Amino acid sequence: MKRFLLAVALLVAAASPAHAAPVRWVGTWAAAPSSGVGTETGCPNCSIRNIVHVSAGGREIRVRLSNAFGRTPVVFGQVTVARAAGPDTPLALPGTMRTLTFGGAQSITAPAGADVVSDGVALTVPADSDLLVSVYTPQPGGPVTFHNLAMQNSYFTRDGNHTAEESAAAFRERTTNWHFVSGVDVRSSTLSGSVVALGDSITDGANSTWGANLRWPDQLADRINTRMGVLNAGISGNRLLRDGEWAGPNALARLNRDVLTQSGVRSVIVFEGINDIQQTPHETDPAKIIAALKQIASRAHDRGLRVIGATITPFKGWNSYTEELESVRQAVNAFIRASKDFDAVVDFDAVIRDPADPQRIRPDYDQGDHLHPGDKGFEAMAKAVKIATL
Repeated sequence: MKRFLLAVALLVAAASPAHAAPVRWVGTWAAAPSSGVGTETGCPNCSIRNIVHVSAGGREIRVRLSNAFGRTPVVFGQVTVARAAGPDTPLALPGTMRTLTFGGAQSITAPAGADVVSDGVALTVPADSDLLVSVYTPQPGGPVTFHNLAMQNSYFTRDGNHTAEESAAAFRERTTNWHFVSGVDVRSSTLSGSVVALGDSITDGANSTWGANLRWPDQLADRINTRMGVLNAGISGNRLLRDGEWAGPNALARLNRDVLTQSGVRSVIVFEGINDIQQTPHETDPAKIIAALKQIASRAHDRGLRVIGATITPFKGWNSYTEELESVRQAVNAFIRASKDFDAVVDFDAVIRDPADPQRIRPDYDQGDHLHPGDKGFEAMAKAVKIATL
């Protein structure tokens, strides 16, 4: 009998792929919660239809919702997901509307400061496509947690629960924020994991073409979305060392929520520091910025993540530029390039600086304000990331 059981076990092992990837949840889209300012009473009787652009595809998905900035519990009365019928539209593709559950229940209450994740639901989601995540909040409960620079439209109505409707007719009001939704995961055996881009407005895609999904993490996703998901944890105005009213908690404070606990996270690209330098109050001691970067690297390594350090890009011509502040940027970049704290480095500074004036962004990469790259600059940044380092 023992010989028979051993033979059966060997046959089963021989029939199974030697290196079959496990089926698991992998993040395909994310937006870091940044604020709740101006929404203290919540949005009672509202249906919000968020348009989100996923990186990798899958056949089963789940959604993450956040009450990070709420000071009271918020009731999510119904949450649905569907494929969008086209770009920049709250119209759902017929036959794709799904109602999400939370532990089997249609509604869930998220305590103040808490996140919730839905059960998985069968829905074929192509890579590089738009989803509609619709959230109904029947009661007051605020402030409303949102991400304040979506670089694309979403839609809402203050007239009851319309979350399960394929029609766009009810969604007559427009917003440039993502409300409540903070992540989308796909269940996959073919994806090796996800990479998180931790950054500020340059990662958030500020001043890229509206609605075109040309942020540098989007363009990185176009290169790797058959292998990995790409999650954008950029917040405009974000700093390493200070919080901002609209710019979210400092990067060290938000690291756990926005990076370390993401589904299937495998690596993080750390691209922060320019706002510590150029914003008031200016951080003129590079050692403090370097210490924060070291902390991020150490904490990410403790979770088994690969950490890619990104050099800070030029800002000469921006309204706060001075030679003193430029010297801080150069000192931090020298550390990043030489540091053993990172597993790899992507030299964004070298990629987009002007060879004729290295303290400036190349004119053809400059969006026009001398701080933010345009679409072409974002393309160059995305191409500079070596896939093997992820």
